[in-house]
Amino acid sequence: MEEKRKILVADDSEEIREILTILLEGDGYEVVLAENGAEAVEKAGQDISLVILDVNMPEKTGFSACAEIRKHSMAPILFLTARSQESDKVMGFSAGGDDYLSKPFSNAELLLRVRALIRRYCQYGREVKKEPAHEIRIGELVIDTDKKLVMKQGKEILLTGTEYEILELLASNRKKIFSMENIYQAIWQDSYLGVSDNAIMVHIKNLRKKIETDSRNPEYIRTAWGKGYYIG
Repeated sequence: MEEKRKILVADDSEEIREILTILLEGDGYEVVLAENGAEAVEKAGQDISLVILDVNMPEKTGFSACAEIRKHSMAPILFLTARSQESDKVMGFSAGGDDYLSKPFSNAELLLRVRALIRRYCQYGREVKKEPAHEIRIGELVIDTDKKLVMKQGKEILLTGTEYEILELLASNRKKIFSMENIYQAIWQDSYLGVSDNAIMVHIKNLRKKIETDSRNPEYIRTAWGKGYYIG
């Protein structure tokens, strides 16, 4: 029998924790609960496949907890919050979050986001295949699309699943310019309506910090002004 995927739910509202537990367990997941940001950081171990964080929590905010969790875990992080301002979304993505869902949310929408994030994470962190790895080499950057690894000068670069998928998309289609809408639809496989360009921009910014020697003068991920992004 396949082991259940564990989801960490951190929210200071007992009602929200109960609702999410019922929804997620009903969809076949095992739920680990945390009542605040500090507890979320403690419980975000390597066995966790997804973290759902509320933003406004005692002891540590969701943003602070996300930044701490990112130091030791690449599991996808979904922010679940009453906040909907653009600046808050940017802060969430900058801290290392993968997706953002505002309250009140529909049960179906939540489960769709959860499934998509876990599917992406499982593909990114899957076991190494026996057949030879397929590599994309761009200068000093090596992208192993079988192992889902990125290396530079012989050292592994740790990316989130979302960051890896954006990089592989651009690297697999060199010289092709991808608009914000193209990237969102390819990675999130969802309608672009209502989605801010800032979400994509923050992920690109985080990627550049990790793979570029000088993120202000990128040699890999280039900007086509007014059009989008590409790798030459």
